[in-house]
Amino acid sequence: MKILSEKKADNVFKTRAMNGNKDKKSKFLSFAMAAFITVSSAGIFSAGSGINAEEPELDAKSAILMEAETRTVLYEYNADEALPPASVTKVMTLLLTMEAIDSGRIALTDTISVSENAASMGGSQVYLQPGEQMSVEDMIKCVVISSANDAAVALAEFISGSEEGFVSLMNARAAELGMNSTHFENTNGLDDTTTNHVTSARDIAIMSAELLSHPKIIEYSSTWMDSIRGGEFTLANTNKLIRFYDGATGLKTGSTSKAGFCISATAKRNDLHLIAVIMGSTTRDARNASAKKLLDIGFAGYSLMNYPEKNLDAIRVVGGTKDTCLLTAAEYKRVIDKNSGSNIEAVTEIPESLNAPIEAGTVIGRIVYKCGETELGESAVTAAETVDRIGYFQVLIDIILNFFMI
Repeated sequence: MKILSEKKADNVFKTRAMNGNKDKKSKFLSFAMAAFITVSSAGIFSAGSGINAEEPELDAKSAILMEAETRTVLYEYNADEALPPASVTKVMTLLLTMEAIDSGRIALTDTISVSENAASMGGSQVYLQPGEQMSVEDMIKCVVISSANDAAVALAEFISGSEEGFVSLMNARAAELGMNSTHFENTNGLDDTTTNHVTSARDIAIMSAELLSHPKIIEYSSTWMDSIRGGEFTLANTNKLIRFYDGATGLKTGSTSKAGFCISATAKRNDLHLIAVIMGSTTRDARNASAKKLLDIGFAGYSLMNYPEKNLDAIRVVGGTKDTCLLTAAEYKRVIDKNSGSNIEAVTEIPESLNAPIEAGTVIGRIVYKCGETELGESAVTAAETVDRIGYFQVLIDIILNFFMI
């Protein structure tokens, strides 16, 4: 076994715990190196108890702070309680819309003819009229920027034929994503007549992270003002953090008398993309301030470490049509505590040689990321090409050629 080591000075997880707030039993989920949890292409993270930190004062019934790419949870308070989400519901509506676009089922340039049902929606709206025609892209803008309930229903009907059919897709997608506290009854979050239209802060973060994996959505969610109908109708973003918070990228606000004030606030600085979810706040300003506080905590305390995918030195092959085989190491990402400051060591573990045949993509080793003797995670080392086993006649030909070359 060949073991190669390289050191990268960077931060590693320090454990982090919170001084208890008598009214809120919230906690930071930080990352003790000894607790090995999961392996994935995005990286490995761990969790455990840790050092004292000031408890954030939040105006919220529940809250969570998540890193979008690795889905690492940095903070949570009551994050699994099922609560009404108001218009934050539309994160799922938008996710299914973007997936329909990416799959080719619909296009941004497609034209939607507005139904009487869609036009009848109250609350936040762009006052769609029955029979009015508007592009899919403009409908998305209406939903993302102005939180238009009528546009959300129009998109749903266009994709699935009916709002009811679309809601079934919403619940199915929520189940696929592991959103265990979620049940949708409509596409827009209006809750005057709903009986069980609920989700949780954790589930909102999950579907928000999934929506952010479609980069096109950020073009809309980070827009402060736009217009539709040839410039005759102005759209103003309901998310004021877009204008006032450094790095803000979105994502969705919502409020009803039943839900209070809710938000999935997203922001990106350098490579760190954070999602702060606040549910059940008492006022719009308190909601925004609470989301800002969580984002501030994330950017002040954490960064994203990234070992990109890379090619390694070729490995010797025995009995193959080639003497060597190219290798590739998978990308490894991890959220790290800025304050820890220890060295991370990347140890490559691969055999001295391989016996043919070798199929491209075969895992033949790993890179282990360590701090001292503690393993933090690993990424796979795979064969980058196929090397077939050499045949008898090819061996004979090689012997003859080598003989006459001598």
